[in-house]
Amino acid sequence: MADLNGLKIGFAMTGSFCTFEKAFAQMEKLVEAGADVIPIMSQNSISVDSRFGLGAEHLKKAEEICNKQAVISINGAEPIGPKHMTDIMLIAPCTGNTLAKLANSITDGPVTMAVKSHLRNSNPVIVNISTNDALAGSLKNIGLLMNMKNYYFVPFCQDNSSVKPTSLISDFTLIQDTIEAALKSKQLQPVIAVSG
Repeated sequence: MADLNGLKIGFAMTGSFCTFEKAFAQMEKLVEAGADVIPIMSQNSISVDSRFGLGAEHLKKAEEICNKQAVISINGAEPIGPKHMTDIMLIAPCTGNTLAKLANSITDGPVTMAVKSHLRNSNPVIVNISTNDALAGSLKNIGLLMNMKNYYFVPFCQDNSSVKPTSLISDFTLIQDTIEAALKSKQLQPVIAVSG
């Protein structure tokens, strides 16, 4: 694993609860590689209880891994850009709902505000897709973001195409490689991965 010592990473999580364990595993790896990771949690990620865990438990786990308080409000996220708190912003997982908001510049929660504030410094934003409608309603938003400056995608593939033919999921294990490429203003290739 490459040395990320001192790299300031905003790690934003949105409500694709079935992928949270993969996200937390990568969060731990980034911290182990020396990155200064700031957890940023959407309201749904910390308030919705599901078969994948309780919202409060997700918040606690992110804060324990990063050893810092999570950003959980618009007010908490707004200073990220002005105070140069992040060198790179990662959204993992990124739901179709969040894709739509980012593609249309909607700022209505901590994650979207964190991205907006971070982008004022022209720093990279990494999108780690996890949505069942990626090849349906969300496809246009993926296309818009792929053509916007400073956005990069963790390579993705279809997720169980026989059961969920419009679902895409990024390969969480490629998060660090995507970060390293984005820091050089490059999109990690191939974007469409063989497996996820």
